[in-house]
Amino acid sequence: MISSERMAQVDANAAALGVPQKQLMESSGNAVAREVRAVATPGARVAVVAGRGNNGGDALVAARFLDEYDVSVHLLGRAETISTDIARENWDALRQADYATEEVGDSRDLSLPDCDVLVDAMLGTGVTGALREPEATAAERINRHDATVIAVDVPSGVDANTGDAEGTAVQADRVVTFHDRKPGLDALDAEVTVADIGIPEAAQRYVGPGDMLPVRKGPEADDARAYVVGGGPYTGAPALAAQAALRAGANLSFVAAPGPVAPQIQGYAEDLIVQAYEGERLEPEQVPDLVDTAESYDDVVVLGPGLGNADETLEAAEKFLAEFSGRAVVDADALPVVPEVDTNATLVCTPNRKELEKMGGPEIESADALADRADEVEAFADDLGHVVLAKAKDDVISDGDRTRISRAGTPGMTVGGTGDTLAGTTAGLLAAHDPFQSACMAAYANGRAAELVDEEDARHGGLLASDLLDALPRAIWGDDDE
Repeated sequence: MISSERMAQVDANAAALGVPQKQLMESSGNAVAREVRAVATPGARVAVVAGRGNNGGDALVAARFLDEYDVSVHLLGRAETISTDIARENWDALRQADYATEEVGDSRDLSLPDCDVLVDAMLGTGVTGALREPEATAAERINRHDATVIAVDVPSGVDANTGDAEGTAVQADRVVTFHDRKPGLDALDAEVTVADIGIPEAAQRYVGPGDMLPVRKGPEADDARAYVVGGGPYTGAPALAAQAALRAGANLSFVAAPGPVAPQIQGYAEDLIVQAYEGERLEPEQVPDLVDTAESYDDVVVLGPGLGNADETLEAAEKFLAEFSGRAVVDADALPVVPEVDTNATLVCTPNRKELEKMGGPEIESADALADRADEVEAFADDLGHVVLAKAKDDVISDGDRTRISRAGTPGMTVGGTGDTLAGTTAGLLAAHDPFQSACMAAYANGRAAELVDEEDARHGGLLASDLLDALPRAIWGDDDE
């Protein structure tokens, strides 16, 4: 089962793996043609009602595989308004090969022929809401027809995720859907065929550019704030995390740090707001004020960078998580307290392989071995009850149910500080996305930022964690040159 949103991500990941949309459309069209053959004998009349997107493109391909049938293709709209290059190419191919085609500029001009099979390819899984014209009138006419109706991927007007329809929707007899079943199809009175169109399993298993689609297309979080509780023995770690959160979409980034090191942290970047508290390290008595600040402003907390592992600091970290009920990324020195704490907070934990073992997770013998132990990380995340983003050569992300692997990155990322940028990036994304999705996107973005630095500098060593900061926005939101 796969949602329409996840399907779009998988399509994009498949293209990044070298399986382009054009190739998938060819396979999808072939699958539609097979469905027609299952219900009609050669010589039967088939009418294809195609929209101007890739859903219509699938049916345009299908027409080429149905030469033994009497096929007519009815495009809803003018050909010059076809929205994708590959759909337009397939329309042009039909025209040049003298297939029976027509452009329907006005829904009042749509006249469906007397036929045995009607193919509904107006709108696909990515379109929701009530049908507009000319699709609404076309759906009504399809529903009044006596032909067997085959819908491509989902009946037009039906929400693929819920099965609901706002107003008129095509009443299909059969649905041929691609790669995996969509949740809403179970609610339909139709026979559903799931067609394998050649999307590799890796497109779902590995995090790729498709996983960044939600952040690229979704609304920005309003008033997103990051609150880094870190510093003490170390000053660079909280500064890197706080700056990465800004690069990942936070509007403001605060650092709560001990008074003696607060000026040093402020000195890293004028964009940071550093709030000093008394003492040389985080201790339990400072926790109530920190929790109150974080919850008052609905901050996404990053707990751990540079805190140190003094006994009173670990006690304070545990106390913070026990009292905090918001969203937090737990990293570095704060990680060991997570398994023992009872918390209402929503946590994303970002351990390296050694920190993972200290938390009670699997012992991973080398950075290269983590991905091969992904099932054990999943089991650990399930027991822990929180999202785990385990860092190594390939990162493993799991919420105990879903598990993905991010292969983005470069060998230079073994340098200190890249885990801090990852924690901050996760926090910036966690303001607007669910924890698992945020962790997947952050792992990919942090690694992709390192790749961009390498590409620009032709660098094969000497990477600094601070180099990633400038590249993070392009890794997250894309680049006109990509």
